[in-house]
Amino acid sequence: MDPMIVVFGLGVGILVGTTGMGGGSLMTPLLILFAGIKPVIAIGTDLAYGAVTKTVGGWRHFRKDTVDLRIALWLGAGSIPGAIGGVWLLDVLHRAYGKDFDTIVLVMVAAALTITGVAVLWRALFMPRLVARERETLDMGRGHKIAAVAMGLAIGFVLGVTSAGSGSLIAIGLILVYRLSPRRVVGTDVFHAAILLWVAGIAHLISGNVDLGLAANILVGSVPGVWIGVALSTRLPETGLRPALGIVLLASALGLLNKAGAPIPPAVVFAVPAALGALAWSLHRLRRRAAPRPARAPLASEASS
Repeated sequence: MDPMIVVFGLGVGILVGTTGMGGGSLMTPLLILFAGIKPVIAIGTDLAYGAVTKTVGGWRHFRKDTVDLRIALWLGAGSIPGAIGGVWLLDVLHRAYGKDFDTIVLVMVAAALTITGVAVLWRALFMPRLVARERETLDMGRGHKIAAVAMGLAIGFVLGVTSAGSGSLIAIGLILVYRLSPRRVVGTDVFHAAILLWVAGIAHLISGNVDLGLAANILVGSVPGVWIGVALSTRLPETGLRPALGIVLLASALGLLNKAGAPIPPAVVFAVPAALGALAWSLHRLRRRAAPRPARAPLASEASS
């Protein structure tokens, strides 16, 4: 058993249970940058362990009635074939590019992490204004179903290729398109991801991209982690968690590009996320100051006069 891998699993599991995000987006770069795992093996193993982890989280959210089952199933109608197509593309690229394959995968994962990181930051900083229009249930029309299938197809494909985005990007769509409340976003997101990751993980296993021993080490930490995270999901404020996750994802993208051979000085890998973190904090403070304060209730003496 590798203690470092177990700790990685525990931390990512808590984050997944709490926010519904960060599973594939964080674990894959951790395995590549700190454990020295080959990119395609990191992707396949990440998806395989993630299937088990998100099944635990999805079941717990289902029991807590935070899952919109109809949206999750329509998303799966698109994401499942999308993920299979993504794994097929990796096989084609592996045969076509041989020794350059790892570099290509690193660049694709870095691109996916950049998109995901920007999306997470944007959601954290600019989407709270949608709170007034959140809803617990939705009457799905034809347009909602088509949007779910299309969104699932695109994100499933990205996930099959890079293992990133099943939580972060789907969550953005659930907010923008369906205006779901935060607890329904997390529950529906995790439940759908459980279905999607089983398909993608099995496809990668068939392609020989899964290290079962490594996946077992991750699961030792991630399974209890996701239980802890789900229990905390209704208690912890996410104001700081989401911007921090977005910044870490962008730093991971820069680290992967550096590993792929891009001339990025190590100082930049830390300086750019730090600058974004300072900007995010400043915007958060400005938004809090600009928010209207609740009216002061009149004192009893004032009311009687």
